[in-house]
Amino acid sequence: MSCPHAQSPEGVREIEDTMRTDFHNTMSYGSYLDLERILSAQHPVSTPEHHDEMLFIIQHQTSELWLKLILHELLESRRLLDNDEIGKALKCLARVKHIQKTLTEQWSVLATLTPREYSEFRGFLGSASGFQSFQYRAVEFILGNKHRGMLKVFESDPAAHQLLSTLLESPTVYDAFLHALARAGYGIPDEILNRDVSEAWVFHEALVPVFKDIYESDATQWSFYQACEDLVDLEDNFQAWRFRHMSVVKRTIGFKTGTGGSSGVDFLKRALDLTFFPELFAVRTEIGK
Repeated sequence: MSCPHAQSPEGVREIEDTMRTDFHNTMSYGSYLDLERILSAQHPVSTPEHHDEMLFIIQHQTSELWLKLILHELLESRRLLDNDEIGKALKCLARVKHIQKTLTEQWSVLATLTPREYSEFRGFLGSASGFQSFQYRAVEFILGNKHRGMLKVFESDPAAHQLLSTLLESPTVYDAFLHALARAGYGIPDEILNRDVSEAWVFHEALVPVFKDIYESDATQWSFYQACEDLVDLEDNFQAWRFRHMSVVKRTIGFKTGTGGSSGVDFLKRALDLTFFPELFAVRTEIGK
């Protein structure tokens, strides 16, 4: 008769009696995450199938999942700011910052794709390009980099077009923050509070003294000070992601035209000039004067 407490073979971890092993009639890890569908969603188009195309597909699919979570958190942070729940909004922004760092680090994986390897399947991509990522555009829209002309790119995808149309006509996270500051008694000019939110954010000189007061006053509510710094972090992270993207593209295809028809590296380089919260950077020149 075997001993009920017999040891497992050396090097083998024992399966505890309380651990469930039968999932015929209950939810499993795989079914909860819908892994069957996720793991079967990689469809290389190269003929013959090129080994490195799987890397290219998974890199972009995982990026889209992270972008989905970023948008989820930014939408919630905007709602919380509208309700003056500043602390909870900052929690969402903190999560976004961690996701951004993960996305930036991911570029190092794609950078293992050499120019020769990519050239062997790039032609099969046709006109497909990351430029057409509606979630990336959605994130840029909710942060203030709005462009009505971008809607045309998504006319063939009604759901994506509707999402971007809604975000185009909705306030940004920055708008929500400024309204929260106004409700707290800060002198945000009416023309900013009542601006056309479908327009891309542009620099407003009148906000600089407001932020100078927030940064320099000992009476500043800490959450407002922290919100300013979180937004600066968010923009810094976004710029780091853009720069890393440009660098990986340059090392992989040089200065070739992008698959979507853009100028490639030059197009990505111009994106580095875009800014979401220019006043939060401009105020740094004024602090201490």
